[in-house]
Amino acid sequence: MPDILKKLTTVVIKGKVMAASLVLGSVGLLIPQAADAGEFSNFYSHNHGGSCGAPCAPSCDSCGNGCGNGCGNGCCEESNDPWKLFEEPVGGFAIGGWTQWGYYTESTGMFNSEPDRVNNNQSWMWVEKAADGSNGWDWGARMDFMYGTDANDTQAFGNNPGRWDYLNGWDRGGGYGWAMPQLYGEIANGDWSIKAGHFFTIVGYEVVPAPDNFFYSHAYTMYNSEPFTHTGVLATYKASDDVELYGGWTLGWDTGFDQFGNGSNFLGGASLQLTEEAKLIYILTAGDMGVRGDGYSHSIVLDVAVTDKVNYVFQSDYVNLDTNPGQNDEYGINQYLFYTVNDEVKLGTRLEWWSSDAGFNHGGQSAPAGGQHSYYEVTVGVNYRPTPNLIVRPEYRHDWFPHGAYTQDIFGIDAILTF
Repeated sequence: MPDILKKLTTVVIKGKVMAASLVLGSVGLLIPQAADAGEFSNFYSHNHGGSCGAPCAPSCDSCGNGCGNGCGNGCCEESNDPWKLFEEPVGGFAIGGWTQWGYYTESTGMFNSEPDRVNNNQSWMWVEKAADGSNGWDWGARMDFMYGTDANDTQAFGNNPGRWDYLNGWDRGGGYGWAMPQLYGEIANGDWSIKAGHFFTIVGYEVVPAPDNFFYSHAYTMYNSEPFTHTGVLATYKASDDVELYGGWTLGWDTGFDQFGNGSNFLGGASLQLTEEAKLIYILTAGDMGVRGDGYSHSIVLDVAVTDKVNYVFQSDYVNLDTNPGQNDEYGINQYLFYTVNDEVKLGTRLEWWSSDAGFNHGGQSAPAGGQHSYYEVTVGVNYRPTPNLIVRPEYRHDWFPHGAYTQDIFGIDAILTF
């Protein structure tokens, strides 16, 4: 255990130092200076070792940096594989995580709610045994546990207060807190798998875990018109190479082993591989969503590889719920365009229109009573990956609301170190 803690501490400290230096600097500092790059390279080599493409030569001992995989020209080459805190499963369970640090000039009110300071948004650990049904029955399980300023938006806020991680002593002040967004078991056999417990939603395109998103900030649609987690049962059936079906029951939106009111709804849909380049995903929820009321919602995502370097995503959401004090209709259209420059650099933009008759209090601009009101945002950003374990995401975001004659410009940058 001391060795494990020592390794984890080393990773977190390195992540904090590198993230802080990248966040506090200008975008021009995204390309590390030689000394900094060398320092990280030495750290990476020491912990991960090198990967040499040629058989070990007699001069292998001259490498002098601990490469144990053979040598080419007497010098070891760095592996392109990411370094892992635990290279092998522990008791059959893989263990990993990440630490994310960032800065943004203004609050969006959607995850990024602590502006003008460096924040530890997510320090995350996960433990997982994947269920593999390719050879008959198998079982799996997963737990996710996190700390940071994203905790308040990651907790099961669809619960009754004081249940699971919601308003139950998990908040630590200063915008920080703890959350456990996933804890479930899973069984699999052939083309079927069934998970039961507390798990992330399958609705939408953007997700809560930071490494799985291109942008640092989040869309209005994701934050307001989609659940983040569920508690219940979800089955997945791979009908063919091109069709995957989902169906299950949950205790409403954003619950953690609790039921708010009479929360009970269907969660399901389908994923269709239309061509080699295009995939269409339709996910719906219907029934009593708990804290959000009774009704229906769906999300449609079309993901198209236009070329080897260009990727386009179109998303449309619709929500119709009888959220108190009355009907709440929400519509969202999000469009994403990504361009891959090379293995280290990717460019992206997001253009969004979101409309709601309930409104959203953003920058103190809540919607006038009655009628639908529109919210717009456009975000442009860069993903820079100097090493397999580190990604830096600067972005510029512009929001505007015609009903309030309101505009806002936000610059943000974060760094994520995975392990």
